[in-house]
Order: sequence, then C-alpha cells, then structure tokens
Amino acid sequence: MQMKPRVIVTRPQKEAVAWIERLTQHGFDTASVPLINIAPTSDLAPLAQAWAQLEDVDAVMFVSGNAVTHFFASQPQGLTPPFTSAHSRPRAMVTGPGSYAALVALGADPQAIVSPTLDGGQFDSEALWQQVRSQVKPGFRVLIVRGVSGEQGVSDHGVGRDWFAQQVVNAGGLCEFVVAYQRLAPVWSVQEKNSIMAAASDGSFWLLSSTEALGNLIASLPEQNWQHAKAVATHPRIAQAAHAVGFGTVLESRPLIQEVIASIESSL
Repeated sequence: MQMKPRVIVTRPQKEAVAWIERLTQHGFDTASVPLINIAPTSDLAPLAQAWAQLEDVDAVMFVSGNAVTHFFASQPQGLTPPFTSAHSRPRAMVTGPGSYAALVALGADPQAIVSPTLDGGQFDSEALWQQVRSQVKPGFRVLIVRGVSGEQGVSDHGVGRDWFAQQVVNAGGLCEFVVAYQRLAPVWSVQEKNSIMAAASDGSFWLLSSTEALGNLIASLPEQNWQHAKAVATHPRIAQAAHAVGFGTVLESRPLIQEVIASIESSL
C-alpha cells in the first residue's frame, strides 16, 4: 500500500487547525507552515465608524473568514447584531464556505447570507457577482470588509475584491472599504527555514490558498528551487502563480477539504 504524502498546510494558524484535523483523519501526515500571520488592525476608529453607519448600507461583503472574525470582534456593546434574519438589512455577502461558516458561527441567519453555490465549482468574487448582480441598482451601497498587508498597510486591495467593487460601481452602486485586520509575513528561524526548504523536494504537497501567501514563501526563500515541489492550489489564479514561480507539480482543487483530499489521492 502506497504511503500518503505529507501535506503542508499554509493557512494562518487558527484556520489551519480544522484542515490539519481532517487531513490527519484521512491518513495524511501534516505540517502547519502559516505563510500569513493575522493580527488586529492598529486603527480601530474606521471600524467603529463602520458599525455606527451599518444601517445605511445595503450589503456587507466579507473577503475572508478573518474579515468576519475581526469585524465582529469590534462590535460595540449593546448594538443589535446584524444578519439575524432573512429580511435583515444590510445583507451579508461572502465568496466562500469559510466566511459563510464564520458568519453562521457568530449567529448570522443563513438566509441573510449571499454566497456562491456549493455545486457551482467556483468560490471567488466572480462567482459571488453572479449571485448578486441583479440586486445592485443605482445607489446600492456595499461595505467591503478586508485586511491590509503589512504593518504599514501595503497592497491594500486584492484582485478579486477590486474587481467586485468595480462591478458594483459599473452598475451604479457605491463601494466603501474598511480594514478589520492585518496580514503579516512570517518570520522563521534558521532551523525552520531548513525544514521548509527540505519540504520543497521531499514529496510533500503544499496546500496553497492565497497568492499573497505564496508570494511570502518565495520572498522568504529567494534562492530556493521549486522545480521538484508539489502544490494543491484552491483557485486557478493561485495555480497560475505557483506555475510561474517554478513549482513542478500543481494540482487545482476547490477549497473544500474533501476535494483537496480527492485531488491529492488522484495524483498518487
């Protein structure tokens, strides 16, 4: 019987826990190598203002589960939670199952959340737009809750959320952004770097769920050759980026644990 390869889970530490647990249950050896560290935003004033004006917007788009978690962590005491019924205003919008689950865990009514369908095969801004485009009329206001990269807020926006915002504007709507958290590059010891470099050629599969995370990996190890490295990318854009930096084997999978497992097992 062929042994299953090790899977390197690169999601932020808190998000990695469930993935590691499920992968381990299916017989995979796993390692957690967070390529993005998550921290609260250093400026809470915009979040407070966003909460104060929440009833003035028609929808709130959360770019990730971290956006959900950190936005709700700043909720003022005594304020009625949003998204508690199918008729709530504003509505919540998410691009994937992780953000959806984070909202439900915090008390949101599933009927108040708009997201791509699970059987649609795509979890990104383009798929979300297909679900909401008919709702966005002139004057429709959307608040996009996001993070920033680095302590100085470099590279504030991402391809998907910028594209989504542009579609809203093109339809006559209005988009506002609020930062809920920071994405920081990892800092590794020499021993950790040596272990990570070994995983570039030992048959491990790198589970990649962010082009920014992949960029952090490459920037941290600029001399590393990735031609023998294997990856599972959870979006075509991530797969394209992995090919571009030299990963020798790149599989594509939707960001669902059972489909990631099936993708790896089909390649063995």
